[in-house]
Amino acid sequence: MSTVLELKDVCFSYNSTANVHNLNVKIEKGDFIAIIGSNGAGKSTFSKLCNGLLQPSSGDVFVLGENTRRKKVSELAKHIGFLFQNPDRQICCNTVEEEIAFSLKNNGLSEAEIKARVEATIQEFGFDPKVEPFNMSRGQRQRLCLACLIALNPEILILDEPTTGLDYRECMEIMSRIQQLNENGTTVIMVCHDMEVVLDFAKSLIVMNKGEILAQGETRAILSDTELLGRARLLQPQIAATCSLLGDDYKGIFTVEEMIAKMKELR
Repeated sequence: MSTVLELKDVCFSYNSTANVHNLNVKIEKGDFIAIIGSNGAGKSTFSKLCNGLLQPSSGDVFVLGENTRRKKVSELAKHIGFLFQNPDRQICCNTVEEEIAFSLKNNGLSEAEIKARVEATIQEFGFDPKVEPFNMSRGQRQRLCLACLIALNPEILILDEPTTGLDYRECMEIMSRIQQLNENGTTVIMVCHDMEVVLDFAKSLIVMNKGEILAQGETRAILSDTELLGRARLLQPQIAATCSLLGDDYKGIFTVEEMIAKMKELR
């Protein structure tokens, strides 16, 4: 595996107040990593440092081996897709087809390639190409923003709370699309507060608290460490939290199916 994103001794501050400090991270190609932590932990700042929207106060960020200090955000956008928490911050065109074509044009694709990708994306997502985005539901606007990123086929996809404001069906549809991208080789970095979503989709986690990284590791190992989660002011997923009350026999159980199997085993 090759490193696609690296942060070396990265610090960033607003108005001389430390926001994140001493970030040292390597993310490998094909990973699906979630950044977790309570409000104010520095998760969104971390994600914006990764795609050049923010520049470090000190230290360096490397994307595909290139230092973000020496690259324009528009150049990085050819390799990194960024899905904002609020889709309305990304939508700027009057129709669905224009919105999908917009970022493709900005990336310098030919008219023929743009037309082909727009048509393929509309067909894949089942959009009406002439609909005005702001006449769509919030969930549909989130799908549209994701569709625009998929049309670009980025090597790295950064998601800032992608399921906020979505119902369960919309959440699963969005996350299933993202998982499919990951399975096809896209590296995914996801800021997420929903521990159930984190458990179901992330391969590994970065735990942040008060601007620093407390731990990085495999998803279940991190979510089993109640002491670490307590320091980060986080709760386990519901089934794991319930099983932790049932004693050591149920340690490491995260799903209903696993819980039932363990009950049958101990019966």
